[in-house]
Amino acid sequence: MNDTPQTEQKRSHKETMSILLGAAFLMGISAIGPGFLTQTAVFTSEMGAAFSFAILASIIVGIIVQLNVWRIIAVSRLRGQDVANKVFPGLGYFLAFAVGLGGLAFNIGNLGGAALGFEVIFGMDQITGGILSAVIAIVLFSWKDLGKAMDIFVKILGVVMIGMVAYVVVTTAPPAGLAAREAFMPSIADWPRAWIIVLTLVGGTVGGYITFSGAHRLTDAGITGKENLQRIDKSAVQGIAITGVMRFLFFLAILGVVVAGHTLAPENPPASAFRIAAGEIGFRIFGVILWAAAITSVVGAAYTSVSFLKTLFPVVGQFERYWIMGFIVASAAILSIVGRPVMLLVLAGAINGLILPLSLTCMLLAAYRKDIIGDYRHPIWLSVSGWIVVVFTAWMSWGALQALTTLIR
Repeated sequence: MNDTPQTEQKRSHKETMSILLGAAFLMGISAIGPGFLTQTAVFTSEMGAAFSFAILASIIVGIIVQLNVWRIIAVSRLRGQDVANKVFPGLGYFLAFAVGLGGLAFNIGNLGGAALGFEVIFGMDQITGGILSAVIAIVLFSWKDLGKAMDIFVKILGVVMIGMVAYVVVTTAPPAGLAAREAFMPSIADWPRAWIIVLTLVGGTVGGYITFSGAHRLTDAGITGKENLQRIDKSAVQGIAITGVMRFLFFLAILGVVVAGHTLAPENPPASAFRIAAGEIGFRIFGVILWAAAITSVVGAAYTSVSFLKTLFPVVGQFERYWIMGFIVASAAILSIVGRPVMLLVLAGAINGLILPLSLTCMLLAAYRKDIIGDYRHPIWLSVSGWIVVVFTAWMSWGALQALTTLIR
């Protein structure tokens, strides 16, 4: 990375604000992958307008997680794995391994999503589409000023996605008033199922590597310390807001189709919704959205996964960009040779489910370790709400592990 703590003092205010916004987009757009799109379509079809409550609840939980994690990383001036190692020696290595395995497995799925996007847009076969998408990501990471290139890339594609989804929202004319009312006064009969959906959204929004993507970007840029907390808080909330806006817009686009009485195709619910809403143009628009969502997730997963290794293994830090490129090449190779290894994705999903409560627990314990955070005083409301999130996400992870055990048997 070209951004270093030493260069932070030399930046203009405009450059610093651009990096902060870039970190927000990196976090927010990393969460918007192929699974995000399918998940939103399926849950909207299941819950209707009441799904807006689940989205709002997941945004609130996401903000709690991000503020806890980003603040501790900022004041400690350490990355997630290094904080974990200080809390309990060796834990950082386990966390890095879990993030890396989950990031690799989901990168295979993300490249698969990018391949499907190219197939929808150009009629390109999936292997070629996957390899071409990997090449585009590798070219990005070969840029001289890697941090700036990544910031610009995720910003542009983020705006493109939001703009295209907004167009389809206008086309479907969903009952926005009903959705707004359901967000605060939901008509939900099956509350246990609703909370499982909320926790699923939380895992997809701030689970695994996503929690740390923006925070590690700011650490690489040297934007850390108590003096920067106000700006870092704003960036963290902006990241969740970007994901939330995209989720709400995508939800409204699907809702307009569902309330009109249409049934979504089970093999590809979001694509069928866009085709119903705007015909072949809508289908092509979905292809662009799918590719943009997938490729930005590839970038976020590769960058953040390697950032978990570079302080633990000096050779990774010395040749960081080449390790990131190798990470993408490995994902593309597995996709090309094996396709989508379902069991690997299921296993990675279970591991990723454990990462959020584990990593958040590390941050909350570190918040009261003076050898880690110095004289910084962590807000009580963040600690209390953070521990509540740990309990809920641990419960979700336990259920996921039980399901995995049953599947393996």
